[in-house]
Amino acid sequence: MTPEEPAAAFPDAWRQGARPSFGDGPLSRAAALLHTLLTVETLLLAAASPGLVALFLLGPDPSNLPLAAVCLLPLGPALSAALYALRHRDRELTDLHPARTYVRGWRLNALPALKLWGPLLAWLTVIAFTLTHFAATGLPGWWAVLLAGIGAGSLLWGAHALVLTSLFTFRTRDTARLAAYFLFRHARATLAAASLLVLTAGLTALLTEALPALLAAPLLLSLLYGSRPVIAETQEDFTV
Repeated sequence: MTPEEPAAAFPDAWRQGARPSFGDGPLSRAAALLHTLLTVETLLLAAASPGLVALFLLGPDPSNLPLAAVCLLPLGPALSAALYALRHRDRELTDLHPARTYVRGWRLNALPALKLWGPLLAWLTVIAFTLTHFAATGLPGWWAVLLAGIGAGSLLWGAHALVLTSLFTFRTRDTARLAAYFLFRHARATLAAASLLVLTAGLTALLTEALPALLAAPLLLSLLYGSRPVIAETQEDFTV
């Protein structure tokens, strides 16, 4: 055996003196993603906890719907900060700062998110209150179907608006218009958001109301994945 043969058995990178750095492998990337998801989930629950705790203490009476909307107000900025942190997450295990990124996202997006989240909650509360007291309205039955469809469309609009306000700096009315534009412009992104809403509703109805909150970070990561066409077009056509 010649001296060159053992060296030939090693990969080229080792023969050239280069070694794979720690944190570059698939296992390290998976660990980085898991760490980011757990951190973002913890911070999201902490940021929204005042309202969520009060919400769980409310009874399921329809008369509590306005109070429930007030309890959900902190959730908007918390979700927006989570989307920001997941979008700007680090891939390398050796350079992770998800908590810092989440706090930055909350500081940047809390007020813009509230400007959209607050009116959306108020509108959905009106729809929900009307549907739960529909017999007293005297309206024909097809009005209930129409209101339910309007509520579902409002939720899908809200999903696009939340992504846009979390990742871009637009005026509130411009974000609202873009979200409405993308509802039909990118049907796949809208369908992806709809599937996540159905999944969330199913988890709430079949299991427990707390489960969607505990799985918020993975659900938001899925929302970002489904919103890639919306994000790409916004970056290309609506930003400088």
